[in-house]
Amino acid sequence: MKIFVTGGAGYIGSHVVKMLGEAGHDVLVYDNLSTGHAWAVLHGRLVVGDLADKPLLSETMQGYQPDAVMHFAAFIQVEESVREPLKYYRNNTANALNLLEAVQAAGVKNLIFSSTAAVYGIPEHNPVNESSPFMPINPYGMSKVMVENMLKDFQASCDFNYVSLRYFNVAGADPGGKIGQAYENATHLITRALKTAKGELPKLSIFGTDYPTPDGTCIRDYIHVNDLSAAHICALDFLLTSNKSDIFNCGYGHGYSVREIVKTAKSITGKDFRVEEADRRAGDPPALTADSSKIRSKLLWKPEYDDIEVIIKTAWDWEQKR
Repeated sequence: MKIFVTGGAGYIGSHVVKMLGEAGHDVLVYDNLSTGHAWAVLHGRLVVGDLADKPLLSETMQGYQPDAVMHFAAFIQVEESVREPLKYYRNNTANALNLLEAVQAAGVKNLIFSSTAAVYGIPEHNPVNESSPFMPINPYGMSKVMVENMLKDFQASCDFNYVSLRYFNVAGADPGGKIGQAYENATHLITRALKTAKGELPKLSIFGTDYPTPDGTCIRDYIHVNDLSAAHICALDFLLTSNKSDIFNCGYGHGYSVREIVKTAKSITGKDFRVEEADRRAGDPPALTADSSKIRSKLLWKPEYDDIEVIIKTAWDWEQKR
C-alpha cells in the first residue's frame, strides 16, 4: 500500500514509518522538520514541506495518490498550549483542515489521526473509555477535539473513513537503537529524567505534589512507542478491510505516578540525580489511564512492551547512544 505520512520524521511518526517500511508498504513522508529529523526517516521518501503550504501539500499528495494518510504533524506541549493557544489552533486545527482539503481533492478514502487522551480532560472515572465525553482542560486537547469533530463531519458527507487513535503517554525507543526521541527541548517526563541522569539537565522538576493521588503526584498511562506503532498497523488493516470509521484508546490500562517513574529511572540508570518539587503546571489532570479493551478486542492489538522498566531501559539505551 502507498501511505502518505505527515510528521513522519518526528518521534512517533518515524517509528511508525519504520514499521510500515518493514511491512513492505510504500511510504512518502511529508514533514517541515521543525521538530523532526531527516535521519529518522528510515524508509520511503521525504518531502520537506509544511501543511500550511497548501499548493505544495496538494501537489505532493495528488502526485503520490496514496491509499491512506497517517497524520502525526502537530504541536504537543500542554503547558505551551496554555501560554500560546493560537499557535496550537493554527498548526493542529487549521493545518488539519488544509490536509483534509488536500485529501478530498486527491480522492483519498482513508486517514488515521494522531489524537490524544487530552480530549478527556479530567475524566470522572479511570481507566477512561472511548465513549467518555470531550472535556479538554487545555488548548492542546481542544485543538484535537476540533479535528476529531471535523473528521466525523467529513466522513458523514462523503466516501471517506478514518480511525482516530487517542494516545496516552508515549515513551521508550526503538529496541534496535536506530531511532528514538530527539526533541531539542524535551518535555516528556521520562526523557527529562534520563537527560538529568546523563548530566544534560541540572535537575528534574516534579510539577505538583498535592494531587489527589496516593503519593500526591500525577498518574499517567505510559505506552511504548513500538506498541503504539503496532496499533497504527492494526488500524490501517482495519480501515482497508472494513470500510468503517472508529476511535480507539492507545494505552495499557494502568498508570504510574511521577514519583514512581523517577524511582524507576534512578534504578535503571544507576544515577541518583537531583529532583526538585515545583508548583503544579496549568492544564495537567491528576490521573489519566486508558481503557484499551476496545482496541485489543476489535483490532486484535497485542502489546509487547507493557513493562515500565523495559520502556525506560529502551529510552535510556537510546539516550546513551545519542
